[in-house]
Amino acid sequence: MSETSPRLRGALDGIPTYKPGKPAASGGPVAYKLSSNENPYPPLPGVMEQAVSAAGVFNRYPDMACTGLMNELADRFGVPHAHLATGTGSVGVAQQLIQATAGPGDEVMYAWRSFEAYPIITQISGAASIQVPLTAGEEHDLDAMADAITERTRLIFVCNPNNPTGTVVRRAELERFLDRVPGDVLVVLDEAYREFIRDSEVPDGIDLYRDRPNVAVLRTFSKAYGLAGLRVGFAVAHEPVATALRKTAVPFGVSQIAQEAAIASLRAEDELLGRVGTLVTERDRVRRSLIGQGWTVAETQANFVWLRLGERTLDFAAACEAAGVVVRPFAGEGVRVTVGEMEANDIFLQVAGAFRKEA
Repeated sequence: MSETSPRLRGALDGIPTYKPGKPAASGGPVAYKLSSNENPYPPLPGVMEQAVSAAGVFNRYPDMACTGLMNELADRFGVPHAHLATGTGSVGVAQQLIQATAGPGDEVMYAWRSFEAYPIITQISGAASIQVPLTAGEEHDLDAMADAITERTRLIFVCNPNNPTGTVVRRAELERFLDRVPGDVLVVLDEAYREFIRDSEVPDGIDLYRDRPNVAVLRTFSKAYGLAGLRVGFAVAHEPVATALRKTAVPFGVSQIAQEAAIASLRAEDELLGRVGTLVTERDRVRRSLIGQGWTVAETQANFVWLRLGERTLDFAAACEAAGVVVRPFAGEGVRVTVGEMEANDIFLQVAGAFRKEA
């Protein structure tokens, strides 16, 4: 037997591993998972029925063109079919965008800290990550990002609201930034948490894309729509970019079950808005309570809150888990806590209050 191993790409050396939110433990105290920004509600009315019906034919390949879903999205957002592309969650589409734009010698830029997958999918492509630190207020420093653009820059992610801080970029500053970006650099507005925004100054990325050929918008059904386990997201972009996305897509990547569930979810808008409204109310209650305890908490427009804890991050996460809630720690930086069931949020707040008093 040969002792040599297959020759793999050097770009994979040292690549960070994506760390999913830790699941709630079985046994012991009642455990709630507040680590993955999942929607705590079950599927919207009618969605389960559509998914079960679609499951009856999963011996067949799904519609690779996602025709029904594309029709629904085109009507919903008033965009041409040629400007749409689907993928396995918005992160899958984000990886396709990098594959289509960047390779060795190129640069992909994003704020840091931001979505944990950005450095992973960038390194897989062989491109270099340009990470621009957030401001002291946990927000994108768009001026610094514009200053960091070089002739090697191919793609820029703007996560709005930003994961994991929940902070947003407002219209005036975003338009000023876009005006500074060269037309041959793709700006991707990652709007996975768009439905939770209540700040009227935060623009809808689809409005901005319409007259800017170098802007693409990412959306997902994983968060507000509650389809995290089915992996379906989409991009809205001008035709050359959308065409490239379809070229880089994994064939048959979005299952028929996911397609039918997404269509049914789009048609259940009234119920969706009610659920999102309840979560927003809970989000604001959680943030006010934390501030009342003495924490500094950035204003969040997502379905989570961010606590910067530095070296005490892992201790805080352990205290939460011991009490029955699992949060998402970023060692040495802070914790992101999903807004979940009221009972879970109350447990988290109790831990936060006690931890604050010990500080």
